[in-house]
Amino acid sequence: MKHISNKNFVLILAGIIGVISGLAAVLLKETVHFIQHTLQDRITLENYIYFTFPLIGILLTVIFSKYVLKESMGHGITQILYDIAKKSSVIKRTRMYSRMITSALTVGFGGSVGLEAPIVVTGSAIGSNIGKFMHLNYKKRTLLIGCGAAGAISAIFNSPVAGVIFCLEVILADVTIGMFIPLLIASVTGALISLTLLGDDVLFSFKLVDSFTAADTPQYILLGILCGLVSVYFTRMTYRIEGLIGKIKQIYGKAIVGGILLGIIILVFPPIYGEGYETIKLLLAGKESEIFNRSLFFKDLEDAWLLLAFIFGVILIKPIASALTIGSGGSGGIFAPSLFLGGVTGFLFAAVSNVFTWGNVSTSNFTLVGMCGVMSGVLYAPLTAIFLIAEITSGYELFVPLMLVSAIAFTTSSFFEKHSLYTKHLIERGDLIQYDKDRQVLSQIDLTKIIEKDLLVIRPEANLEALVDLVRISKRNIFPVVNSENELVGVVTLDDIRNIMFDLEKRETTPIRAIMHSPPAYVSPHENMQSVMEKFERTGAWNLPVIDKGKYKGFLSKSRIFNTYRTKLIRTNRE
Repeated sequence: MKHISNKNFVLILAGIIGVISGLAAVLLKETVHFIQHTLQDRITLENYIYFTFPLIGILLTVIFSKYVLKESMGHGITQILYDIAKKSSVIKRTRMYSRMITSALTVGFGGSVGLEAPIVVTGSAIGSNIGKFMHLNYKKRTLLIGCGAAGAISAIFNSPVAGVIFCLEVILADVTIGMFIPLLIASVTGALISLTLLGDDVLFSFKLVDSFTAADTPQYILLGILCGLVSVYFTRMTYRIEGLIGKIKQIYGKAIVGGILLGIIILVFPPIYGEGYETIKLLLAGKESEIFNRSLFFKDLEDAWLLLAFIFGVILIKPIASALTIGSGGSGGIFAPSLFLGGVTGFLFAAVSNVFTWGNVSTSNFTLVGMCGVMSGVLYAPLTAIFLIAEITSGYELFVPLMLVSAIAFTTSSFFEKHSLYTKHLIERGDLIQYDKDRQVLSQIDLTKIIEKDLLVIRPEANLEALVDLVRISKRNIFPVVNSENELVGVVTLDDIRNIMFDLEKRETTPIRAIMHSPPAYVSPHENMQSVMEKFERTGAWNLPVIDKGKYKGFLSKSRIFNTYRTKLIRTNRE
């Protein structure tokens, strides 16, 4: 091994990670489908019983997460981005298998989310932990995280190009030419594992039956705008529902409420059960009337307008169902819901267009292009969306409308929502900084490790004489005034006492309370560095006190921050 160069060693690791990620993707897919087929095909139950399955799945997920994993689920890719930005690309070992188990329970029992994000988390965790085991530095660990993600996406969709581009658009913030080869190796390896074990039985695939017609371009433009608006609705509704259900503090209460509401939704709208790819396949095959088969209320109806109204209802309800699944403690991602929502939106648009005789457009083509549009608008990954749909349709016949709709949907969505669903909360909290190297390095500084605690404190009831005694032994020119409950009541600087410290009479008679003053601002140890630097900039101060829950913790020095920043920048550039 010692004769292998670092570059070749990383390539070997990329191939290994691709193999393991591919195997994990195959295992997860087969496990989920086994659970689904067992529940749906081998157990003879009335349709109305199916609404209890999501509740059971969410409860099992919550119990396993609480007592075995001892961690909450949430949005997995968001957590990966946080680990890269704030934890030096070190991901917990348990995530190499935890999301596979929990998502199998959630999605297998009908949770309205997808498998893609959990398998990306699994692949990323495998990459991170292999990098850590091999004692690789931050940049190489991050690259291996990307390799795991690329291999996972490639394996689950049999789409190696989309796997690489997804990693570059979503996972890795800084992209260099040297990253491409390891990512390509991992992605191709993941796809080969999937093809070897599953053949054409991947998560979703379709053979094009209609060609692209340039005369349909105006409709594609309108579809792009519609997909962008649907993406905004998806993002905002997801945040709103997760926020509402998050107000329930008891985890089992949250799981029960979310599971019951999700079950009621599925009772009325059966296509929302699980990932939803079976519904998309029916729409692509021209068998849209069969989506009523599992419905208790509509299965005997064949009215075309009722079908369109039903599909419109599915579009409105799907984001709510996905948010309930994740918000109540389930495990899964928004990748599949965005594809499902896009496919249904594209089909509905084409069907309505044909009803109003705008032209005889292909419902299958618009279904596929709609999938691309909403995925682009929700994930903010337009290139991934384009190449994913192109690869799962085994050709580039729709490349022009895919590019057009993806670009318009992304532009429309980003006009209303600046950040994607994955990154919005992280960026707002300052935990993720994109495309700004200086701020990225600054955000990696752990504020709690640079708090200065060597300042000598004095009581407010003491006199100037006591302070002069501290001046003699102190190496600092700032003296925090702290009461008996360790609360900061003010500060005194050497400049405040310079003119009177040699007056013996005033030293005896002047209380500290009379000469202290309030600091210009306070810092919390839980603040992000961007907020801290804004306080330094606004106040012009070089030192600010750190207060945690009302208690004095120390001081933060601007010069200490700059020195730490310089050290991290040198280390980053060296790596």
